[in-house]
Amino acid sequence: MITTDRTSTFPRFLDLAYPSIDRGDGVWLYTDSGRKLLDACSGGAMVSNLGHAAPAVVEAGARQAEEIAYMYMDHFTNQPQEDLAAQLVRVAAPEMARVRFASSGSEANETALRLARQYHVDRGEPERWRVISFAQAYHGSTMATLALTGRARTLQAPYGPYLSPHLHITPSLRELDEQLEQAGPGTVAAFFCEPVGGAAHPAYSPPDEFWQGLAQRREKHGFLVCFDEVVTGMGRLGTWFAYQQLPLEPDIVTVGKGLGAGYAAISAVLCKQHVYDAIASGSRSFDLGHTWDGAPLSCATGIAVLDALVDQRLIERVRVRGPRLLEQLKSALAGIAIVGEVRGRGFLLGFDLVDPRDGSSFLPAHLDAAHRTEDMALDHGLLIGSTQSTPDGYAGDQILLAPPFISSDAELDEMVSQTNAVMREVDAWVSRSL
Repeated sequence: MITTDRTSTFPRFLDLAYPSIDRGDGVWLYTDSGRKLLDACSGGAMVSNLGHAAPAVVEAGARQAEEIAYMYMDHFTNQPQEDLAAQLVRVAAPEMARVRFASSGSEANETALRLARQYHVDRGEPERWRVISFAQAYHGSTMATLALTGRARTLQAPYGPYLSPHLHITPSLRELDEQLEQAGPGTVAAFFCEPVGGAAHPAYSPPDEFWQGLAQRREKHGFLVCFDEVVTGMGRLGTWFAYQQLPLEPDIVTVGKGLGAGYAAISAVLCKQHVYDAIASGSRSFDLGHTWDGAPLSCATGIAVLDALVDQRLIERVRVRGPRLLEQLKSALAGIAIVGEVRGRGFLLGFDLVDPRDGSSFLPAHLDAAHRTEDMALDHGLLIGSTQSTPDGYAGDQILLAPPFISSDAELDEMVSQTNAVMREVDAWVSRSL
């Protein structure tokens, strides 16, 4: 275990002792002390869709590095970038027209914001700048993406003075109409959200009526719809993108984590033809670049990831196996008083932690039950994810599972079984603590 007095890094949590991961193999992680952990959260951040040490992806990156690993996209293009963009549009997102690469989900979402803004400026509507988004959300860690969430206490503090005053709603058409009226529809550039929740509200999506109503308001008022699919893109829900399961297509969509699958830092922004056409007939410049945007090494790795998803039929695997995985998890957690709603699509599952005294209230924030659950899971040799948004008042403590797509039936069964054992232990601990 590495503590702050034994490292030169600046860790996220200064009071936490971190296990050191030595290697990975498939859905298993191994610490330098020899412990074996079952990875039910794809590397901990819903990234490693192909598991660990996938030979074909590693080899593709190595081959590209021997030719050319890096050049800056302002001066050149390169064949891996061209090929990956073409494959994404042809194979994964035929509804989209153009692709812009970045390095992280935060960068992709900020790029989407800037693209939405420039779309309106180039069309002669510079007064459009405001964004409406779900309050219970996470879109990244830059100042621009932090402004997209309404979670003032847990995510935005103490950065409020630096953040744009965007507008936030619960998934309610009534609230959307109120915010449009308050802001003035002509000032709104975009509605920005995750179509299915990841880190902030795992596996939650509003009903189809909300998306249908959003589409009607987009047509009436002229704002863009931007979907953050950093988590859900590249097959996690059993389709290439979550929007392909909804009665609404976005104008702009972002993808991250699963595009590089943990083998390269790469993300992307995809847009429809009319968004591109506004720039092409306007300023004819989208002057935004990060150092590693479209680099040959990253894009060659992304091609290998996309090829693996297709060749191994992994998205079909997620689509077929996902419903049974959800039913297994529901059955395993039934009767545990601390567990509230259990929900999921594909290989993204989430459940709420509730006060066992009434079966519905949030747990007291001081218990920090979500993080405590993660710790107990590690003690059981299981890696899961969690989020504690209780202080913001929109949702309580939540747990998520996001297994690699390559997980065997036996490994998925073990993840569910271990989750049952962990939650029974958490339930007993909470009962003693209340």
